[in-house]
Amino acid sequence: GLIFYDTKVTVMNRVLNATVQRTADHAAPEITLDPLEIVGGEIRSSENSYFCQAARQLGCVPSSQLCVKLASGGDPTYAFNIRFTGEEVHGTSGSFRHFLWQVCKELQSSSLSLLLLCPSSAVNKNKGKYILTPSPITYAEEQLFHFFGQLLGIAIRADVPLPLDLLPSFWKTLVGEPLDPDVDLQEADILTYNYVKKFENINDETELEALCAEIASQHLAMESPDCPNKPCCKFTYLTMTGDEVELCPRGRHIPVGWENKDVYAAAIRSLRLRELQSPECMTAVRAGLGSIIPLQLLTTLTPLEMELRTCGLPYINLEFLKAHTMYQVGLMETDQHIEFFWSALEMFTQEELCKFIKFACNQERIPFTCPCKDGGPDTAHVPPYPMKIAPPDGAAGT
Repeated sequence: GLIFYDTKVTVMNRVLNATVQRTADHAAPEITLDPLEIVGGEIRSSENSYFCQAARQLGCVPSSQLCVKLASGGDPTYAFNIRFTGEEVHGTSGSFRHFLWQVCKELQSSSLSLLLLCPSSAVNKNKGKYILTPSPITYAEEQLFHFFGQLLGIAIRADVPLPLDLLPSFWKTLVGEPLDPDVDLQEADILTYNYVKKFENINDETELEALCAEIASQHLAMESPDCPNKPCCKFTYLTMTGDEVELCPRGRHIPVGWENKDVYAAAIRSLRLRELQSPECMTAVRAGLGSIIPLQLLTTLTPLEMELRTCGLPYINLEFLKAHTMYQVGLMETDQHIEFFWSALEMFTQEELCKFIKFACNQERIPFTCPCKDGGPDTAHVPPYPMKIAPPDGAAGT
């Protein structure tokens, strides 16, 4: 926390350029994606998604081939090249960026089950934020999580911010920071947080009985075996994926009473925190990330800085874009139509600005930092900087 973010990024960039493993005399791996497999809006099966098509083809490429220098200049080097079947594309940049954008859309849709919408979304808190799906994983899923980790590293080397909306708990676990039992539970699952708090704040047995009766009315509880008419809760709870689990051995047969209510609340809290950390999935993600960038770099970054470096800012800063725009062949910032252009952009909503950026450079977010200083050489720019505004081709018209 004592080092400025820009300083960390400078060190990080130096390390990334010093750990390049694919040199100029090696051709970039190439994958071929078939856009027709995902036609029709919703992907019929996850195997057809760009994510799975790419994971299959890159599965046999050594990860050292994906470790390239940081992208900069007009024709940057990317981890791999992409060909879309039946489409003629000039250069490699556009299709690579489009691929990353499409993959993020797939990850945050129902077609792939690697990410789960956080339960708080259901009650309009952290709407649209995702966590890793907390459930036992198969070998095939482990490979996909590994590829997901690789993509995070590939995006960092390419300096293409991924439009992913993940909860802070994901970034905390990724950089190895412990979760906060209160804050992170509240962020991810406000209903469970409130439920646990009710049990922790009960003052006497009458209140406990009233709470159990309230829960019973929501079909979460059974009757107590000792007093058939008295509702009670058992040591079970629903996981984030909706399965009922026992919070301790033989939990289905243990009623919650005055003596053990705190144990019950603590057990639910630790169930949720374990789900948020999702150790099996996170181990695979970190292994994938570690095959592209040195994991030691993460020890200097806070969770928020790691998110900024990987996903950029979810909004477009027009002043930053203006500062990194070049005017070509006799155009100037003071020209009337240039001024019209910027004032039009200033009227755009953030959603429209994202669409403009997607149209102009095939990615929705722009990098948060650019190593070039004003007036620095063009090659020091991180693509898609600088944005270039040129006069129209052909004969001058009105």
